Amino acid sequence: MTAATANRASVDAGEIEKFARIAAEWWDPEGEFKPLHKLNPVRLEFLRDRLCTRFGRDPRSLTPFEGLRVLDVGCGGGLVAEPLARLGAEMVGLDATEQSIEVARLHAAEAGLAIDYRFETAEALAAAGERFDAVLALEVVEHVADPAGFIATCAKMVKPGGAMALSTLNRSPKGFLLGVVAAEYVLRWLPRGTHDWRKFVKPSELAGMLRAAGLSLADLQGLVYDPVADDFRLDAKDLDVNYLAFAAKD
Repeated sequence: MTAATANRASVDAGEIEKFARIAAEWWDPEGEFKPLHKLNPVRLEFLRDRLCTRFGRDPRSLTPFEGLRVLDVGCGGGLVAEPLARLGAEMVGLDATEQSIEVARLHAAEAGLAIDYRFETAEALAAAGERFDAVLALEVVEHVADPAGFIATCAKMVKPGGAMALSTLNRSPKGFLLGVVAAEYVLRWLPRGTHDWRKFVKPSELAGMLRAAGLSLADLQGLVYDPVADDFRLDAKDLDVNYLAFAAKD
């Protein structure tokens, strides 16, 4: 394997092409990324609370993440990177889709936020020796070519004492019915073909990948949709569809 090939080992060209086609819609709450806009408040709540606990920060502070260097792998248009930058984090946003990075850079500039967005892969960043207090990979694992290798690469970039947060979908019958059939064909939240159920990851599989990468799983929370309130909530007892994971490097 050449160095160039190794630096793109987790990249699935078909997935990159899918996201390139809809990159311009990242910041449209009613567009192709509508589900992520709905998910974002509860994802940010999870990240704020777990990172504050991990690093001994006050979640009531306006800038609790000041002094923390955070990497958002698969950052897309910056839906998570921007709020975390506002909370004081030194943000690096990474994506293998160039069009998404262009959108993210433009939106951050318009918002007056200094975020280091890079059109690059996790493998290349790890090979360059980059290290972070926290590494995020939200709604990414189910789109990469080698999930275990991808997680191992991300784990290398976590400083000792640091943390990694992930979110993905469970390869369960309910995950297929709600994550694919309902989201793509019934509710039409996502373009058809956005997800391949065979690439979804069971919580037990994710825990094993994290353990093999030298991280200890500290928390698992389901992301459950409430059709009455039309929003998502955390539920530790329901990991059947979307779920969040938080792991630490001790």
